[in-house]
Amino acid sequence: MKLWDKGIKIDDRIEQFTVGNDREIDLHIAAYDVQASLAHAQMLKEIGILEADELAQLTEGLAILKEQIDNDEFVIEQEFEDVHSKIESELTQRYGDVGKKIHTARSRNDQVITALQLFYKEQLTAIQSQSHELFETLLNLAETHKDQLLPGYTHLQVAMPSSFGLWFSAYAELLVDDNYLLQAAFKTVDQNPLGSAAGYGSSFPIDRTFTTEKMGFSTLKYNVVAAQMARGKSERTISYALGSLANTLSRFAMDICLYMSQNFGFVSFPDALTTGSSIMPHKKNPDVFELIRGKCNRIQALQSEMVLLTNNLPSGYHRDYQLMKESMIRAIVDMQDCLAILNYAIQQVIVTDIDLNDPKYQYLFTVDSINNLVVDGASFRDAYKTIGGQVQDGTYQPDYSKKHSHEGSIHNLNLEEIRNKWS
Repeated sequence: MKLWDKGIKIDDRIEQFTVGNDREIDLHIAAYDVQASLAHAQMLKEIGILEADELAQLTEGLAILKEQIDNDEFVIEQEFEDVHSKIESELTQRYGDVGKKIHTARSRNDQVITALQLFYKEQLTAIQSQSHELFETLLNLAETHKDQLLPGYTHLQVAMPSSFGLWFSAYAELLVDDNYLLQAAFKTVDQNPLGSAAGYGSSFPIDRTFTTEKMGFSTLKYNVVAAQMARGKSERTISYALGSLANTLSRFAMDICLYMSQNFGFVSFPDALTTGSSIMPHKKNPDVFELIRGKCNRIQALQSEMVLLTNNLPSGYHRDYQLMKESMIRAIVDMQDCLAILNYAIQQVIVTDIDLNDPKYQYLFTVDSINNLVVDGASFRDAYKTIGGQVQDGTYQPDYSKKHSHEGSIHNLNLEEIRNKWS
């Protein structure tokens, strides 16, 4: 069963190559194709293509398929090319010629892109929600541990005093930036492409505003050529937003791996959250955070893949687009998994009380010492040379009493102001 079947036998090797693994991948978008098909059928009734009883039959049939999908009972058998042909075949088997009418005034091109954009909208909403949960977790951890100091590093060298409050809330505020990009990606895909057909519209008097409202899009992609060209552009935009979020999670995971090592020892986790070695019984490995780092680094590569697949394609539809689905869906699933496990694990973090009197941290406070001299009347450059000389000759004595009062510093985290930035 192929939507484009004209009764000509297709070479088995050609069919296998062109179908690829669409049957497995399309299970992710099956519910959205049902949603779009229902809106399309309702619109066909509105313009007089379908009778009321025919719409009732299609509505019933699509509801049955949706229930199968929700219960994980929906299967795309080998004889079907994709989810779209499977759904039309099911409707045709159940209702005969009525089922054959469902494809009137649409193409598989706009059918695919509509289902994908509905899928993207829902998944981006879920990712934004998960990101917000992690954001709140990090701010709560920042509040809990705001008074526990932590060495700050530049070039992986001891630099200046930081705190666990500053560390946790830093990643929280970075999530705000990622949310801005997720919002932009959502707005990009929140445009109805249905009705563009094969990319050049239809001679039927279809009502695209009707389907836009029925499917919950905020607007439609008016130009039918632009609607088709949005495929690829949408994926590039989403992959950029996911890549930004993945960068935040990957760097945080790297910090955790570093801080868990014996050389740092700043944080630990319950034994149940770590793994062991097959030959070294003392090991407590941060495998969860290493896998988050690896998966998120792979997600960051997604944008390059999307760009290379689509950047030199002329206008109109091209089968290259098919290759984007698998990578996009895998990245979305991986991102949701990473957000869920990171939020779960980080809530169980054990923060260590760090003795900043340890000799290896003695130079954490050199900048504060310079500032003390400046307050007493010295120029910054002379104060810098004075403290630098003390460091060189081994006479430097740190001053632990200095407070950092400006916005966003270790003693003034502005956690509520950061919380209010999320919108």
